Amino acid sequence: MQHAQYQLIIVGGGPAGLTAGLYAARGRLKVVLIEKGATGGQVLVTDWVDNYPGFVEGVSGFDLMDKMTAHADRFGLEKRFATITSLDLTGDIKSVTLDSGEILTARTILLCTGAKPKNLEIPGEYAFTGRGVSYCATCDGPFYRNQNIAVVGGGNTAIQDALHLTKFAKKVTVIHRRDSLRATKILQEKAFCNQKIDFIWNTNVKEIKGDANGVRSLVLKHQNGDESTLQVTGIFIFIGITPNNELLSSKDLQTDENGFIITDADMATSIPGVWAAGDICSKNFRQIINAAGEGAVAELAIEHYLGSQVLEQPLNCSE
Repeated sequence: MQHAQYQLIIVGGGPAGLTAGLYAARGRLKVVLIEKGATGGQVLVTDWVDNYPGFVEGVSGFDLMDKMTAHADRFGLEKRFATITSLDLTGDIKSVTLDSGEILTARTILLCTGAKPKNLEIPGEYAFTGRGVSYCATCDGPFYRNQNIAVVGGGNTAIQDALHLTKFAKKVTVIHRRDSLRATKILQEKAFCNQKIDFIWNTNVKEIKGDANGVRSLVLKHQNGDESTLQVTGIFIFIGITPNNELLSSKDLQTDENGFIITDADMATSIPGVWAAGDICSKNFRQIINAAGEGAVAELAIEHYLGSQVLEQPLNCSE
């Protein structure tokens, strides 16, 4: 049988991957976490996290992920910062090829590659991300109390989150490129009856403008060719999300119609020895806390799968 360098390879260093890495390193598994950028994932660009338990006053996205990383480092989690060029999830031994040409192997793999919001791809969007441009109403809604904000989109997520945002905002303007919503009828009825929600139809956002303090206005392009300006301090973009599944081409890996990985209650995928956790998974809610929880569940299931074969290490009495 081919020799495995590791018992577990974790692909992705967001909340799910870091939590799994912490558990695995603390459990004395021979584990490595591979991340192509900085650990933290999308949370790094979240200005402020106000709903993570234990941080009573809230915490910046950067600081939260810095603390998660430091916690995993405390137990000696090995991290490799590299781009993965290919994955082989078949067979008893899985393999990961890095851009350096190095091949890492393991008995198990945990996929925490995450997802990314679809962008409008317009001027100002990236410059003001985290400073008025948001893709998460649950995360950022409370920061817009008594302010005028906009929601872009017409599906279930856009309308559900527009309704949620009315708990905080003075006015929520839904901007939709069509003349009717795609959301379910009951959500439409709730939105149309909510006096805090206005609608602008047959319109696209052309540009996001602002200053050093954040977003100040939107340039709108209407279907008839006219342009107008909407004064807002925040814009929430809900035109869909895309799974980071470019490397996951195995025909044996079961996904939903949108490419998100289907898992069981233990976060196991349809391929033996392969688990998934975090935003790459097919589910209804994507929050930092459930990504971290899924990482923990997956690692514990992996430990059970591997049995008692853990890496023998000298006892560190300082831990």
